[in-house]
Amino acid sequence: MAERVKLFGALLSPFVYRVIWALKLKAIPYEFIEEDLTNKSPLLLKYNPVHKKIPVLLHGDKPVCESMIIVEYIDEMWPQNPLLPNDPYERALARFWVKFAEDKSPSVWRLFRAKGEELENTTKETLEMLQNVEEHGLGEKKFFGGDSVGMADIAFGSVVYWLEVVEEVLGGGVIFEAHKFPRLHAWMKNFKQAPIIKENLPDRDWLVTFFKRRREAMAASV
Repeated sequence: MAERVKLFGALLSPFVYRVIWALKLKAIPYEFIEEDLTNKSPLLLKYNPVHKKIPVLLHGDKPVCESMIIVEYIDEMWPQNPLLPNDPYERALARFWVKFAEDKSPSVWRLFRAKGEELENTTKETLEMLQNVEEHGLGEKKFFGGDSVGMADIAFGSVVYWLEVVEEVLGGGVIFEAHKFPRLHAWMKNFKQAPIIKENLPDRDWLVTFFKRRREAMAASV
């Protein structure tokens, strides 16, 4: 009997969706356990005692933490529909862009909280990240690894989808502009239209409403 798979998370988290996409692309059945991030469950604290964060994948009795480490674990544990290329060099490139996404994407999450000079600086950092991917990451490919969604797409898909939400919350739309980033826009359109991804995207209006209320609450508490 196969060991059960459980995913501890919250459906507003881009990091949780990375794991959901990987599981769905691999056709792995799993149980989703919704966490209240204001009152974390004893199980979450038990399975991620170091960072006490979502997502946590529980495979049998073995917990795996940190979203892209979980995605790589899923890819190694279930070899069907591989998320990394077979070629060692192409695999190294994919891992490079995953690492780049991990290193640079915090600027997107800081945008949501920033204001004034900090907002200007964070906007600049985000633009530089996008420009690097536009110029060096995609080339003429449909996805980072070629013709199908792979690990680097999962890493960046969560970043860009939530960036679009954050821009709307801020009342802007001056960062991820189509004329500045035509390759990235074409890639994001392809990513969102990939059947498994399309079926497993969070509702954008719901996310915008949630984060608008969150930002208003933050402003009121200052």
